[in-house]
Amino acid sequence: MQAPDMQPVPLEQSHPILAPTVPEARIEALDVVRGFALLGIFLMNIEFFNRSTSGIGEGMPVGLTGMDWFASWFISYFVQGKFWTIFSLLFGMGFAVMLTRAERAGRPFLGPYLRRILALAVFGASHYIFLWAGDILFSYAVAAGALLILLYGQWKPIVIAIALLVGIGMATGVEPLFGIAGSLSFVGLVSLYMRDEKRIMVRGYRVPRMSVILFVFGVVAAIAATVLWCLANSPTDPRVPVSLAAVVLLTMSVLSAKFKDPVNLRAVRLGATIYFTQAVIMILFGAVQYLTPPEADTPTLPANAAGVATAAEKKSETKPGEKPEPTAAEKQAEKAKRLAKRLEERRNEVRILSSGHYGEAVEMRARRFPEKLAGDAGFATVLVAMFLLGSWFVRSGIMENTAAHLPLFRKLAFYGLPLGIGLGLLGSTVAMSHTPGAEHDGFQMARGLTVLGNLPACLGYVGMVVLMLHSRSVFANIRVLAPVGRMALSNYLLQSVICSIVFFGYGLGYWGMGRAHQVVFVAVVFAAQIVMSHWWLSRYRFGPIEWVWRAFTYRTTPAMRREPTLPTTAIAA
Repeated sequence: MQAPDMQPVPLEQSHPILAPTVPEARIEALDVVRGFALLGIFLMNIEFFNRSTSGIGEGMPVGLTGMDWFASWFISYFVQGKFWTIFSLLFGMGFAVMLTRAERAGRPFLGPYLRRILALAVFGASHYIFLWAGDILFSYAVAAGALLILLYGQWKPIVIAIALLVGIGMATGVEPLFGIAGSLSFVGLVSLYMRDEKRIMVRGYRVPRMSVILFVFGVVAAIAATVLWCLANSPTDPRVPVSLAAVVLLTMSVLSAKFKDPVNLRAVRLGATIYFTQAVIMILFGAVQYLTPPEADTPTLPANAAGVATAAEKKSETKPGEKPEPTAAEKQAEKAKRLAKRLEERRNEVRILSSGHYGEAVEMRARRFPEKLAGDAGFATVLVAMFLLGSWFVRSGIMENTAAHLPLFRKLAFYGLPLGIGLGLLGSTVAMSHTPGAEHDGFQMARGLTVLGNLPACLGYVGMVVLMLHSRSVFANIRVLAPVGRMALSNYLLQSVICSIVFFGYGLGYWGMGRAHQVVFVAVVFAAQIVMSHWWLSRYRFGPIEWVWRAFTYRTTPAMRREPTLPTTAIAA
């Protein structure tokens, strides 16, 4: 199958020789937005150079006061979650720019892009292990691979890969392999929406094949949910998840059938649907947790009596060779055990980063890297959605000629920002922090509302930056961020180098800097990066890491230094 036709539009004329984009052929708006996003990323990341990365996703730290509280609140609801989505959107735009230019020039795309992904994975893995556990570059590499599978993968290799992952997981007991297989299955299914044109006749209607598959899965889930709710002795834990799965699958079946065409809108519709569906599921699960009262404590019995009663019950109700279902007390004990292990790992991480030596930190991050790989496989489903949205912005011509689409960017800014930030603030009325182990504090629902609002807020920020760029006021000076965006990879890694040296115990040891002071630190460092980026790009064509990335991608050595500009008198002579 071929990649879907997203109606590519002419960009700048590309040279037929395979080579990196020269600075003069860049789209300024992308660089400015990328520089703006890098500031938000820095504001978000610096907190977790002073706090355990296992606390990502747990909201504001408890106990903050004064300016520290205000700084944390502002970043939590006006920055966090909005800027990695902008970066993801930009990554999809970069993919589309590279693809479109390759098409216009009639040169290969997949080979160079695979090398681009491989280099990014190496950068990301090195960043994670040797500098900081909050890396997102490796996540982008995994998601970029998933995007290529979605657009170009063949169904037979996908099915074989899924079977191998499941088989190896069952044989070895390595549970993360099942998660990777699930993510690959998801990518395979959504590729049908993008690329499969076959339809099935259903009562006189030609229905897309993927819609029929979703409907069948939805019906099966609905039947399973009915059985779980109706049978008295059925497991209670799966009831709500299976019921929600049935609703989501049946809804997606109808929507995918109704909105599959036109072809040029598939990427934006699929991306938005994937993102919003996951956010809505998070909200629904969170609402169920919040509104369901905690289970009553198990009556206290003498240890021996409780043990004998439990064993007798299990023996009478369990068939030979069948594993008995855990009791409520056993489930609570297992949860408590997992929570204690998690908290111990967090305490160890804080000890190593605040007062340990560099070798300990590298060993800890290297040991956790396989967990990151498994987590990134699931995170890739969200990132792919953002990549598809970003690719549509370029392939539709919007980002190439932003001046012609200012009404759209105005709507994104004026509607997206209030809606997106407002949803997060609405969630903050329920909960602003989460205590590990507390399942009924409402934070899951509150976080779901924030995640739901991150996409419109992200698009609103993009719209705001483009409007500033095209204004005739002082706001147009935002283009000063363009050089920062042009060497965003170098600047992103430099931020981690600086923060590691300043905050970790094996550096200067300023671990635990207050949130308000962190904002001041970001302002000073980022201002220096603006100056440095202007200085560097006045002398060189690429950032240092960007030069390595492009050299590996295109298997060539692009010129690094800028050619000196001859004075006018010399030209006249």
